[in-house]
Amino acid sequence: MSELFKIMIVEDDIRIRTLMTDILRKYGYEVAEVADFLQVEKIFEQEAPHLVLLDLNLPYYDGFYYCRVFRRKTTVPIIVISARDEESSQVLSMELGADDYIVKPLNIQVLLAKIMAILRRNYGEYAGKQVPEPEPLPIHLDERNFRMSHNGATEELSKNEYKLLKKLLEKRDTIVTREELLEELWDDVHFVVDNTLTVNVTRVKSKLANLGFQDVIKVKRGVGYILDSAMIGGGRK
Repeated sequence: MSELFKIMIVEDDIRIRTLMTDILRKYGYEVAEVADFLQVEKIFEQEAPHLVLLDLNLPYYDGFYYCRVFRRKTTVPIIVISARDEESSQVLSMELGADDYIVKPLNIQVLLAKIMAILRRNYGEYAGKQVPEPEPLPIHLDERNFRMSHNGATEELSKNEYKLLKKLLEKRDTIVTREELLEELWDDVHFVVDNTLTVNVTRVKSKLANLGFQDVIKVKRGVGYILDSAMIGGGRK
């Protein structure tokens, strides 16, 4: 997905700009860096990015100004990245058209997760495409009590196990990245231990097996997970 997208970085701190550029290119994104802050608007029009990473404290004009400028020209997604942690700056950024706000010091994993989520919403599978309704599966999820059941057998789920299984069922037969699942389960992935997701997936797989559904969730190493709907044909009789 990332190889198709160009991200424009409007950040005057060279260290931070270089760090973001290196990481984004490593993950397959095309990057347009702004080094001349008298030419921000011109560069924006020339590069036509799919997403903008925008600092607030900039030479000549601040990030609020560019939020207004970009929004007058296009609906391109904007993520504000700023050391300003006060609520007023976050609220104003959103009111001026920013799609998200990240407070420095920068957490790269959070940044990547937010970039992926916003690109999906704007250009990917959540961008208003008409998708045929999938066939119903023989697993019933009880949202009120966090349970799943099949043919009268029931397994209790934790809240995160329920959300994890629901996400995988909704996107069955499609790879769901670890970043997407982390974002779905936890609002702030900065505080999530790396193996926490793996532990939750293992528990869900075990509970599915208890209902007779073996090897339903498959690991795509280095990417994420996929729920194979073909493995939910029979289950417990």
